[in-house]
Amino acid sequence: MGKNLETFVGFVEEALPGANFKVRFTINGQERTIRCYLSGKMYKNRIYVGIGDYVSATIEKDYSLGRIVRRN
Repeated sequence: MGKNLETFVGFVEEALPGANFKVRFTINGQERTIRCYLSGKMYKNRIYVGIGDYVSATIEKDYSLGRIVRRN
């Protein structure tokens, strides 16, 4: 991921293979669904994320990919 990151809180809609998730965010008043992956510390410490959880994620400025850094 690049240096241009923003942090948002979103809602997990779908679990994908390989610890990837589709997360719905409200960004600038628009609903966006972005594919996100788990951060290394969450994966290492076995912090489980499921459908319906609210998560904090850092997202690239072009809104193409995100990294889940916290389960709220």
